[in-house]
Amino acid sequence: MNLGSWFFSDKIALAAYNAQSVSQNQAPELYDMVERLCDRVRLPMPDIYITPTPSANAFATGRDAHHAAVAVTEGIMRILPEGELEGVIARELSHIKNRAPFTQAVVATIAGGISWLTQIASYAMWFGGGSRNENRSNPIVMLLTIMLAPVAASIVQMAISRTREFAADAGAGNLTGNPRAQAQALQRLDQNARQIPLNANPAFAPLLIMNGFSGRFMANLFSTHPSTPLWIEKLLELEQKLLA
Repeated sequence: MNLGSWFFSDKIALAAYNAQSVSQNQAPELYDMVERLCDRVRLPMPDIYITPTPSANAFATGRDAHHAAVAVTEGIMRILPEGELEGVIARELSHIKNRAPFTQAVVATIAGGISWLTQIASYAMWFGGGSRNENRSNPIVMLLTIMLAPVAASIVQMAISRTREFAADAGAGNLTGNPRAQAQALQRLDQNARQIPLNANPAFAPLLIMNGFSGRFMANLFSTHPSTPLWIEKLLELEQKLLA
């Protein structure tokens, strides 16, 4: 399922958000911005989509650079000035260049495999796998393993997703030379997400530049994105490195 989702990820994600394909004539400024950034980073031109929602968000999808798409919402185009929108587009292109969708598919496959193995272990514990004494030897340990292994796999999956976000920020900062504009964009997007959340299948949350988690430890632990304050802090640190 995960491999199939990766292969058809662009079509699945775009359909989930009701994204509409646009041509250069329909969105000339957006198209020219993406084309200019692709030339800088030496990427093929992705397909461009716009999602008809006032919620401000963006995402990139596709199994590789030659089958990629960048989607933005009407909301993000309305609230972000050109420099900040360029920073958002640059980081989505960095995801494509870093093959983030492929990494996400591999990690999801591993996490799914761990969950599947723990299910098999639970069946073995209750319905077979040795003598009764062996089955009864460590039932508490076995139950804890069955319950915690999928949770641990999910936490690792989300931690890798957050690491990819920082990598995309670094790539976008080097591409545009303006990490501060990215930080300012994140502040606007965070405020917009609290007021006008993008309601969609949570399975696609890792694709979005902004999701609903922020602030507290447990929320960050199970979030696919870093908290906005930490995110902005890392971008400003990157700005200092670029200015040094």
